[in-house]
Amino acid sequence: MAKKEYSFYPGCSSQKLASGSNYQTAVDSMCDVLDIKLNTIPDWNCCAASIGYAEGGELPRLALSARNLALSEQANPGQDVVATCAACWLATRETKERLHHSDSLMKETNEALAAAGLKVKADQNVRHMVEVLVEDIGYEEMGKHVKKPLEGIKIAGYVGCQTNRPFGISGESFENPKYLDKLVETMGAQPVDNYDKKVSCCGGALAFSEPEKSQALIKDIIEAAYDGGADMIVTPCPVCQMNVEIYQNDINAKYKTKFKIPVVYYSTLMSVAYGKNAKQAGLDGLVIQAKQLNDIAAK
Repeated sequence: MAKKEYSFYPGCSSQKLASGSNYQTAVDSMCDVLDIKLNTIPDWNCCAASIGYAEGGELPRLALSARNLALSEQANPGQDVVATCAACWLATRETKERLHHSDSLMKETNEALAAAGLKVKADQNVRHMVEVLVEDIGYEEMGKHVKKPLEGIKIAGYVGCQTNRPFGISGESFENPKYLDKLVETMGAQPVDNYDKKVSCCGGALAFSEPEKSQALIKDIIEAAYDGGADMIVTPCPVCQMNVEIYQNDINAKYKTKFKIPVVYYSTLMSVAYGKNAKQAGLDGLVIQAKQLNDIAAK
């Protein structure tokens, strides 16, 4: 029996060949070590995070996330719903909160779900994976499993905006959350102190619609990491990871910079520190390779 079991909402970016598939690989490796069992919600669908941008309407957006909650209630009753994607977590958590604050929205949503033979109560907790690590596992327990400390690496903890507001992580400051810094230390690396862009937005979907604005934001995020002496950036968000990593060449061409800093997931750091190889840690899915982590993983 696993120590901890959760109803798992993978999200679209985690799927094979999707932008965050290496994130899922590292999460699986990390959970294997920590004895966490993720029970995938059967027949889950997109969280509808993008529908708001496309003016798809409030009810369709909420109903899509509510469907996942309803399916979770059927398949994994009593279990907290856990997501690894910041957008998925935010959309699902918002749906739960809004349904419980509006009887009319709950009624309309269940009328929509009834067409598929479903009904949602939305009574379960909706949590990001980092909440599980911090609150249920704890830094001390996470540290006990370190086999290959990430010594000699300085890392900027880029939280981003979606895991920080409006809900945030319990007990953490909205302006200066410390959980990534503590996790970096727990894995044997050195966090960047006073990283002043840790909760800044990367531009999200603006990367496609208004790339110049997004790239200006990303430039500041990377510059602040370099100013702090960082060797790499760590994040809990697939959109943040993708934007900050893949647009570095475009930013270099526009601003005459020479950025080439790896952007990794917390689960990748943990998997390497836990003794997993590069593939198991999802390092092969990076566009900008994290040589220091690859070297440690190869030992």
